[in-house]
Amino acid sequence: MEEKNKDLLMEGAKAFGIHLDKKAIEAFDLYLKELLKWNQKINLTAIRSERGIVLKHFLDSLSLHPHLPEHSPILDMGSGAGFPSIPLKITRPNLEMTLIDSVRKKVDFQRHIIRTLGLKGIEAIHGRVQDKGILQSLGGRFQITLSRAFSDLRTLLILSFPFLGERGWVIAMRGNVERDEIQLLTETEGARYQLQKTISLVLPFSSFKRTILLFEKRINPPKF
Repeated sequence: MEEKNKDLLMEGAKAFGIHLDKKAIEAFDLYLKELLKWNQKINLTAIRSERGIVLKHFLDSLSLHPHLPEHSPILDMGSGAGFPSIPLKITRPNLEMTLIDSVRKKVDFQRHIIRTLGLKGIEAIHGRVQDKGILQSLGGRFQITLSRAFSDLRTLLILSFPFLGERGWVIAMRGNVERDEIQLLTETEGARYQLQKTISLVLPFSSFKRTILLFEKRINPPKF
């Protein structure tokens, strides 16, 4: 990674209260190199520049950092090339992460990065969250489900529900979110979830707008 992009990463991370030490920078550097190399053979990301990956993948993933607890099992649904979970794992080694994606080649890449970086307490699973076997093995195990680019909000909430323990959380990373969409969710999913927080931000050194929505599963939701 070019020095100027390392500087962007370090300074951008500070905006989210993160100090990246030498070990973390080396991990991100290796992650970026492997992503670019694999991307020449399989379509992992449309972003193909170092700067773009730093800004729109690494820093975007780290925008969740201030909103995660210290110790909670987390399920990343539709995890693609490992975003946001692997960048978060680099900066928060104590987080327990499970990544799931339906595209085998993307999961192969995730596993390669996990091995290459020597990350512990993180697992990449190939499958669909709707699959009966996945539901049976992972149902009710997580305090948090999150997604950066998985379906529409209502579908994310519906599919997250069986994976969450009592008073679990769904964290959705979106672009601009229309007020009408939030109102519709309140009407259709209000019995099972409560929208606790909406965070709107612009990523560091970028004009990219990000909205983070935090939904809490109700204590005694109705059964469907």
